[in-house]
Amino acid sequence: MKVQILDTEALRAISPQALAAYVRSEGWSRAAAYGLHGDVYTAPGRPDIILPRSEHLADYAGHMTRLIRIFSEMTGYDDLTTYRELSEADRDVIRIRSVGLSEDGTLPLDRGVRMIEKARDLVLAAACATRSPQALYRAGANREAADYIKRVKLGQTEHGSYVLTLLAPVPPRLTPPQPLLDETWDTPEEEPVERQVTQRLMAALIASRSAVERSTRGDAEAFEQAIGDGVSANLCEALAGLIDQSERLDIRLTWARTRPVPEIHRDVSFSKTDAGVLSEAARIFRLRAPVPDVTLHATVHQLKRDQDDIDGVVTLKAVIEDALRSVTVVLDPANYRLAVRAHENQTPIVVTGDLERSGQRWRLINPKVKAVSPEN
Repeated sequence: MKVQILDTEALRAISPQALAAYVRSEGWSRAAAYGLHGDVYTAPGRPDIILPRSEHLADYAGHMTRLIRIFSEMTGYDDLTTYRELSEADRDVIRIRSVGLSEDGTLPLDRGVRMIEKARDLVLAAACATRSPQALYRAGANREAADYIKRVKLGQTEHGSYVLTLLAPVPPRLTPPQPLLDETWDTPEEEPVERQVTQRLMAALIASRSAVERSTRGDAEAFEQAIGDGVSANLCEALAGLIDQSERLDIRLTWARTRPVPEIHRDVSFSKTDAGVLSEAARIFRLRAPVPDVTLHATVHQLKRDQDDIDGVVTLKAVIEDALRSVTVVLDPANYRLAVRAHENQTPIVVTGDLERSGQRWRLINPKVKAVSPEN
């Protein structure tokens, strides 16, 4: 049975940019202008078509219906599939497929809600890692990533177990590419941040897949070495949460046709057993990651600054996790002078910064002396 798209608003949602990118990728090329608001496209062995340049034309929706029928006949797809490809052609499309828990393509409501939450966390982790990859991100601390995630849309679900679709915005190329792309990618600096996020997402997922395999054969540093690719505690937790909703998780990213690259899509898959490895990696990341904005009430135990050094190294004694610990901190000249005074007078000192643990050693990063208790 053939289904025809009749919803006018849905048809107007196909942008002229997406439409032009779609026909170019299917082999048509612009031949001539057609009036003030259209272009004629031709292709060997295919009918000539007219593409509007504006969705504000009176018969735009009706023209989309006719074009969808032509494209469906050319590709063999049904009209609904063709419409989806056209409407998504100007976005990077992330498809998250949960396999093995349902034969009819449905999920229990609470599982579906959790999938959406974890999918959001997954993309947010990639957005946070785009500028500066690190092992852990604080919720809400990255304003640029938070603004980006608000523009990612939830698409319609698809058949094939349970498929969650995310539509990620990406600006179109202003200059159309050559009909045959070469095999090189633009460098990240040449791409808009929206495309950098989806590139980072796939790089992080593939690096996570590799790190799981390497850690299984005993490579203890596999996940640590993947941080530069965007792997973080946040991403590992989100990925583990998605895997827990299925027997196998397949993720496919289809690149926007309005900003084409040498490949059409990229895929990565995870099995049920990978969830435990990823959860453990996230736990270790959190243990090693600095705890932000910590205030320590401490005493100065040791001071060290060589003659040619500007900053000084101070060892503090402070209570951390209900025990007295040694904490190393590097202070600038002004703060170092305060630490010297506290040491000479044997008075407590209050220091703030990000507390980092490495094995049994503690370090305070980005420190600042807030107060030195007055002399008795």
